[in-house]
Amino acid sequence: MRNSRALLLFLLPLLALAIWIAWPTDLATIGDTHFTTHLGLDLVGGVQVLLEADLPQDTELSSTSMDTAREIIESRANGMLGVGEAVVQQVGERRISVELPGETDPQKAIDVIGETGQLEFVDMGTITAQEAFDLVGQILVTDYPSEPNATEGVTVYHTVMTGSTIEKVGSQVDNFGEPQVVFTLDVEGTRIFADYTSKHVGSFLAIVLDKEVISAPRVGGAITSRSGSITGDFTLETAQNLATTLRYGSLPIPFSVSQSRTVGPSLGQDSLGKSLKAGGIGLGLVLLFMAIYYRFPGILADIALGIYVVLTIALFKAIPVTLTLPGIAGFILSIGVAVDANILIFERMREELRSGRHLDDAIDQGWSRAWPSIRDSNISTLLTCAILFWFGSLYGASIVTGFATTLALGVMVSLFTAILITRSLLHLVLDNIKISNHRRWFGV
Repeated sequence: MRNSRALLLFLLPLLALAIWIAWPTDLATIGDTHFTTHLGLDLVGGVQVLLEADLPQDTELSSTSMDTAREIIESRANGMLGVGEAVVQQVGERRISVELPGETDPQKAIDVIGETGQLEFVDMGTITAQEAFDLVGQILVTDYPSEPNATEGVTVYHTVMTGSTIEKVGSQVDNFGEPQVVFTLDVEGTRIFADYTSKHVGSFLAIVLDKEVISAPRVGGAITSRSGSITGDFTLETAQNLATTLRYGSLPIPFSVSQSRTVGPSLGQDSLGKSLKAGGIGLGLVLLFMAIYYRFPGILADIALGIYVVLTIALFKAIPVTLTLPGIAGFILSIGVAVDANILIFERMREELRSGRHLDDAIDQGWSRAWPSIRDSNISTLLTCAILFWFGSLYGASIVTGFATTLALGVMVSLFTAILITRSLLHLVLDNIKISNHRRWFGV
């Protein structure tokens, strides 16, 4: 009894925190972290893009390069969206699937996540201003990195430095109201830039992104500071997109868009409404069944089930988990798993009560005898979730990984509530009740 009270007092602050995080209005904020519900592509609409390595089929791609590319694309996508909701997965050996919930412009998404992002500062020598102006938009074949198979473009002098020397990058408006990209170089980049500009005053330095000239300014004097800017025919949006691309690095592999599609939000909202309705009806029926069939212990189990729902939703928001339609189905299924644990405990407890045991002994014996079945069934479910998650990650099936993730988290929380909360509630409320006076309360 004392242990049960101490445990519940320990759990009360945890429950209060979970309720605060799980509250539907998404008010919970700790520091810079805002706990909100992240909905997937099938619920809020958005853009799905499938990228494929733009290299010959017989080219061997290392797993390290693909992993790096996936991480960079994910960083770019989340940087573009402003929130961590993008779902980026490797599909097979050569493809990467990108899902952007809430995004409505597929071309913008493709422009940001698909660019190789190789920035070069190329020495153009003492060409004329008109020649420098005509360079903008042209494709250059430079000597760094080497491209022995390149056949198109204008061959030029050497690359002074690349975007790898950029430490920070952003976008802003200059004194004339023109958008520009501003950057800060690292120590090595500052040294190279200062050395070049001091020796090449009057020369033109082309700023090249993915071999295309975006600007070709004249070197007016030695530039020894760490800060610089990229000017060109930018809008606020294109300047921000370029800054985002450069901020998250250059892709180690060139990619082309294999396919893209836009998912409308109306279908997703309809699916979400029906899913929530189905989940509410299912939860209500389960609570009603437990209360009618198991009487007073069933009511206590309903309380524990409510706590389970709050804890699970709070966990989804805290991680965060991007909820898809299959993910919601996995969560609803996990409610059934949680109920199954209570049913096993109560049936064992009834058997002990019918054999004449005292109520507190019946609770302990019922739980200890039900525990092996609860443990084994939940471990089996978790193993299945692990296989599904691996399968979904391998083939880019986000609906499978979403289902596996929510089901696995729900099962783990159900184990927590079965081991600690349900048993503690039973002892706290029922230990002082004489079963002989209240047999109907327990259905025996």
